[in-house]
Amino acid sequence: MSRDTRERYGTVSRLLHWSVALLVVWQVLKIFDRIEDGEHWVGQTLVPWHISIGFLILLLMLARIFWALRNQGSRPPAPPPRMLGLVAKAGHVALYAALVLMPVSGMSIMIGNGYGLTVFGMELVAQGAEIPWLATFGGMVHSPLAWLLLALVIGHVVMALVHRFVKKDGVLQRMF
Repeated sequence: MSRDTRERYGTVSRLLHWSVALLVVWQVLKIFDRIEDGEHWVGQTLVPWHISIGFLILLLMLARIFWALRNQGSRPPAPPPRMLGLVAKAGHVALYAALVLMPVSGMSIMIGNGYGLTVFGMELVAQGAEIPWLATFGGMVHSPLAWLLLALVIGHVVMALVHRFVKKDGVLQRMF
């Protein structure tokens, strides 16, 4: 397991990054649940895994944050960021925060409405009494956060492509 360097992300970082990316794409397919009430292949095959995949994203993001903090000292210090560097850092922090808050808000909806929480067939939280404030929090945050996350992901992909095709500075290759 290679550690992160300034030239290339290590195996663990790359595995966590691309696993979360793939799972986020899967989660975006939830929008097809809105078409014909989910009565099609995507709605019937992939969408039912939405809660379990969201929980998995939460676990992977917590691992990614832990790994990034653990690797922070192993990389040589980068030159002080210019304004765009600060914007990139803020974008990454926002992306990480959204990727943690999305599943937390989704779980809040489920638990707050008394449905409990079942992940990959395992009951983690039993059905129970409604918790109105928790359901309200989840309901108010989850959908707007989904749109924000979508915008952050698009921005992340666009900037990766700018680094690859415009700046040609090798930043994108660090993640491959």
